[in-house]
Amino acid sequence: MPVLPRALSRILILACSAGLPLLAGCDQLGLETPQVLSQKKEAEAKAVGAGCRQTGRAIEDCYAINPKASKAAVFTGWREMDEYMRENKLEIVPSTIAASAPPAAKKPAAEADDEPDTAASAAKPEGKRAAGEAKAGKAEKKPPAEH
Repeated sequence: MPVLPRALSRILILACSAGLPLLAGCDQLGLETPQVLSQKKEAEAKAVGAGCRQTGRAIEDCYAINPKASKAAVFTGWREMDEYMRENKLEIVPSTIAASAPPAAKKPAAEADDEPDTAASAAKPEGKRAAGEAKAGKAEKKPPAEH
């Protein structure tokens, strides 16, 4: 095996030691570790909970509106905001945007074809029946026409 000259080995050691600090900054490249991702998700869920409390939403509504958020983190954020609002005597700031209902759980296609939508089918006959009864009620209130 050839032996490197002393000057070349020193340059190689110096170059390696100079490159080590550059490798320590790998997190600045935009690569996110699983720990960083979980911390971000938890912080976001806490912020969701705090926002729900500030707007006066119940914790159950907050869970329903944000099904992907961690319930434990949402509750922690809600509770922390509740304590903060009580300590500082802050009032609820009502939301200016109406809360949309969470999307209904989708059934698999096989189940959806077998069972008709009971809510839609039940609403249609009642609506028609109610309209028919209203017309019948109006007809009864009118006096019969005399010839």
